[in-house]
Amino acid sequence: MGLSDWSDRIVIAELTDEPLFSEDMDALNERLERTPDAQTPDVILDMRNVRRLNSSNIAQLIRIRKKMVHAGKRLRVCSVGDNVWSVLLTTNLDGLFTFNDDVATALASLQIEE
Repeated sequence: MGLSDWSDRIVIAELTDEPLFSEDMDALNERLERTPDAQTPDVILDMRNVRRLNSSNIAQLIRIRKKMVHAGKRLRVCSVGDNVWSVLLTTNLDGLFTFNDDVATALASLQIEE
């Protein structure tokens, strides 16, 4: 995983399963905390390598979303597998996030909305 600056306004976070999921989300959270709201980038969470979520992971996702909403920036979640999708559906989080099929589609959706 890693945080990749796709541009000066878009960051892509490629996530993996625990324990790296928490570490990666903490790194993203720290970056967003250090950045003034006006300079906060839009974020794409690439979840193609995430096979399961636990309650801590869900809390981290919600925390990141809250920061993005507060900063007036956009968050996209993409490449969600069936196991993760079922957790999101069960917890009614499917309506809280904007989902895209893959990173390319997420990038396109952000660019179209500009």
